Amino acid sequence: MLVRLLYVSRCISNSVETVESILSQSRLHNPGLGITGILCHSGNIFLQAIEGGRDAVSELYNHIIRDARHADVVLLHYEEISERRFGGWTMGQVNLSKINTTVLMKYSELPELNPYSVSGKVSLALLEELMATASIIGRA
Repeated sequence: MLVRLLYVSRCISNSVETVESILSQSRLHNPGLGITGILCHSGNIFLQAIEGGRDAVSELYNHIIRDARHADVVLLHYEEISERRFGGWTMGQVNLSKINTTVLMKYSELPELNPYSVSGKVSLALLEELMATASIIGRA
């Protein structure tokens, strides 16, 4: 059974090295687990969607909760799915500092990424728009 999980967290260190470390680990381990997804970040905020088998996604989410690089982890959305939306990426990446702020304004009060202040469905809609507008980089 396939599921999709969406969460937000604050990165303890929003350095390029930390983001690259998280992405490289994801791209290394996710294929063997059948996990696909997308990581969206701006400043120290991470918004991530992960898809795959229920057990694998649950285990990965529990690992993220315990990961010292993440704080304030909040589950935004969880659902059983019939097909993947982010199946083309072992972990796609969006750096919102390079995105036109009008995209963010469409989904929030201010032109900044703050999934803590919107619903999980709104955050998922933002990710889908970023995917549709080819804003995803680091395809792997």
